[in-house]
Amino acid sequence: MYTIDDKAYPCCTSVTMRFIGGKWKAVILFHLIDGAKRYNELRKIIPTITERTLSLQLKQLEEDDIINRKVFTEKPPLMVEYTLTDFGKTLLPVLEAITDWGRTAPERSKKIIRN
Repeated sequence: MYTIDDKAYPCCTSVTMRFIGGKWKAVILFHLIDGAKRYNELRKIIPTITERTLSLQLKQLEEDDIINRKVFTEKPPLMVEYTLTDFGKTLLPVLEAITDWGRTAPERSKKIIRN
């Protein structure tokens, strides 16, 4: 049993899913693997996510120290950039495994059709 923020988790998998679970967190992290992204860049590369959901997920990832939010105030307009923290980078093998599985799933499953 593991406890984080007074909430109990029955196993290591549930702890991992607490950090990256849901529809969008792993997708956001995948797009941050190759470097910093601005909010609008993330909106463009993940067009089906709503602004509210993206903002919420980014905030949660930042609170969990998985991503870093850097605000640039030198020049208008205000620019915000997101990057993986060192702790977030420890998720790279997990994200790569999820990505690899997703690449092979269409060939292995007759129910999934690759576009």
